[in-house]
Amino acid sequence: MKNYKIIDAHCHIYPDKIAQKASESTGNFYSIQMSLDGKISTLLEHGKTAGISHFIVQSVATTPKQVSSINNFIASSVNESNGEFTGLGTLHPDSENLKSDVDEILRLGLKGVKLHPDIQQFKIDDYRMLKIYELCEEKLPILIHTGDHRYDLSNPNRIMPILDIYKNLTVIGAHFGGWSIWEEATEKLCKYRNFYVDCSSSLYAITPDKAKELIMAYGTNRVLFGTDYPMWEPKEEIEKFMQIDLTDDERRDILYNNAAKLFGIQ
Repeated sequence: MKNYKIIDAHCHIYPDKIAQKASESTGNFYSIQMSLDGKISTLLEHGKTAGISHFIVQSVATTPKQVSSINNFIASSVNESNGEFTGLGTLHPDSENLKSDVDEILRLGLKGVKLHPDIQQFKIDDYRMLKIYELCEEKLPILIHTGDHRYDLSNPNRIMPILDIYKNLTVIGAHFGGWSIWEEATEKLCKYRNFYVDCSSSLYAITPDKAKELIMAYGTNRVLFGTDYPMWEPKEEIEKFMQIDLTDDERRDILYNNAAKLFGIQ
């Protein structure tokens, strides 16, 4: 791995006092045993052991009143990281003043927005979300959880109308654009040029050959590497990624270049 620079483009972090509980709550939602505890120190320890040099960190507001405190926590974590973190803010569709929330994200120096429809309980194409897309278009990329066979909140039929309308909105669909419905999502979403994906929480469930098929459908210039920390052990995720039959240049794009370009990482 010494030949590759690596950005982990999908990391959830929490304050130490709630990290374990927050991580376990996410694991319970997906009926998946969490590998790690969600603390910043654990991310750095395990990430660096895996050869990762930069981390895109985020968290999700489950209520509007959490938005500002989470955004300030992420910004503070970035400021204390010695340049190793890039932060994404969070928004909530029921906020009383979405414009102020977006302005705060920009003022704090955060480089995008993380949304999770299934946990935040909104449909991607819900009318409440349209103002968020308006405010973020051409300003802030949105990393959004996509796909869940159990619910119809974040599946391709919900995101396609948004990509059709907001053509200058950069969207990164986590989990190859559709967790648990990978093939359907790729078939329907790969045509959108403003739609990127990450490979997080996918490589545990699909073969290296299937992963390559999905990567090639989107194009290696639109795929980002991510671990979904604390869901998975970073070293094991990198080992799974390296089993995919890709050229060195393709690996460099996915492991580093694409995320660096999207989020302005030097």
